[in-house]
Amino acid sequence: MPMLHRPAAKPERPRRKSARAMPPMAIAGANVEFKLGDTLATALPEGALWVADAKTLIVSDIHFEKGSAYAIRGQMLPPYDTHAALMKLTDLMLRLSPDIIVSLGDSFHDGGGPQRMDARDRDLLKLLMSRCDWIWVEGNHDGRAPETLGGAVREVLHIGSLVLRHEPTEGAAPGEIAGHLHPCAKVSGRGRSVRRRCFATDGTRLVMPAFGAFTGGLNVCDDVYAPLFADGVTALVLGKDRVLPVVGDRLLAD
Repeated sequence: MPMLHRPAAKPERPRRKSARAMPPMAIAGANVEFKLGDTLATALPEGALWVADAKTLIVSDIHFEKGSAYAIRGQMLPPYDTHAALMKLTDLMLRLSPDIIVSLGDSFHDGGGPQRMDARDRDLLKLLMSRCDWIWVEGNHDGRAPETLGGAVREVLHIGSLVLRHEPTEGAAPGEIAGHLHPCAKVSGRGRSVRRRCFATDGTRLVMPAFGAFTGGLNVCDDVYAPLFADGVTALVLGKDRVLPVVGDRLLAD
């Protein structure tokens, strides 16, 4: 059998250095604390954001029932994504005792997701919702479908100086927290590279990582982010058990 020769891999291309230095932030144990405008926020390794002064926990792009949505089309995925996300939320609620939980859009993978939920998962979600004020921000996948389970639905939510919406707006948007883009970072170090989900921020606005088990990611070096972070982006990379701030030459394009 003739030996197959793979084409030489293209060298990894680092992103050009950010014009703006990393915004002020502090590593606090496994978390990273930083300010969005005048509001202190904490990035958690689970991919959630904690705003302590408002006792608010923010998650984005859970895409509940993505597995069952794919199964309908004949592409079988393990049907555990919804339960895995709910267990992460349960752990966070027990640890932080939030007064408010915000699901920042695309909470379900499609409008029929709430009807496809397993009874066990539906009961667990309703139990979590009974323990705090629960706000669904409308996303492009689910719209207002989650409100069939209760809670409040908003297109845009204001919490102090913060503005929460699903899709980020172009141009300057101080205090904006958005999702939709599923940011991830490819990072070099110790002779290898890894690709992990991340928060994307410049200290003025923030794009949340996807919280769901089956969601993909868009590299923060992609041109889509350029209108959002014209002076450079810092990736708060989700490690196995901690958040790591990364900027500049260690951020690689795919």
